[in-house]
Amino acid sequence: MFRPSVIRALLTRYVLLYAKNPMRAFELFFWPLVQLLVWGFVTKFLQEAGSGGQMAASGKSFPHYITFLIGGIMLWDALFRAQQGVSISFLEDVWTRNLLNIFAAPVRMTDYIAATFGVGLLRVGITAIVLTIVAYSAYSFNLLQFKFGVIAYYANLMIFGWALGILSIALILRWGHGAESLAWALPFMIQPFACVFYPMSALPGWMQAIASLFPPSHVFEGMRGAIGHGGFDLRHFLIGLGLNAVYLSLAGWIFASVLRTAREKGLLVKTSSS
Repeated sequence: MFRPSVIRALLTRYVLLYAKNPMRAFELFFWPLVQLLVWGFVTKFLQEAGSGGQMAASGKSFPHYITFLIGGIMLWDALFRAQQGVSISFLEDVWTRNLLNIFAAPVRMTDYIAATFGVGLLRVGITAIVLTIVAYSAYSFNLLQFKFGVIAYYANLMIFGWALGILSIALILRWGHGAESLAWALPFMIQPFACVFYPMSALPGWMQAIASLFPPSHVFEGMRGAIGHGGFDLRHFLIGLGLNAVYLSLAGWIFASVLRTAREKGLLVKTSSS
């Protein structure tokens, strides 16, 4: 089903785009670091403000628990980078007018999507290492405190990010250049329901029902539980994994349907030549 040599060739091309253009590498690090610094200092302020407040007086570990804000932004970046790896790789081919060459070459769509998954994995891995070092150095926040949970959290978020990436390129194929902004906007459309910075219980009832249908909300609920009480919440992990299987399958089906329509109506030529 997958051809490693084709995937490797496509992946090499996308990696070289970053290696030959310093601005792409700059963008890879700039936004994650800015967000981590902003939320890191917000966390420090809340720690200092809460250390003598009612939470501390009641015996609850408010100063420690509030570090979920740092964990939230680091894990959210994994979802966003995985999604960007798929959607931006596709847009690179659109912008360089290379899309028709990809489709004319003996490249299966499974190989193409797998290569973009690889780009997303590399983006996540690089930024995760940098953010982990900065978070530990600046805020004494150790992402490895979650042990096995780190792999579980990242895996669930990356799979959902890949699903969003596939959906992004399907929408761009169907609606053309006018839908390119969705490559950046789509993850933030679901962020209010992902419960990145607050528990699901903080949402109104109808929003809780929607949030429970998204894998990220279960990841972040599990992360907050690990910080507050320790351990690994297997239930949230399995629910998120099951939902991811549904979303990834649905995104693949939508992409295949849109691609078939694009080929029949000549949308590929329009998208790649405009």
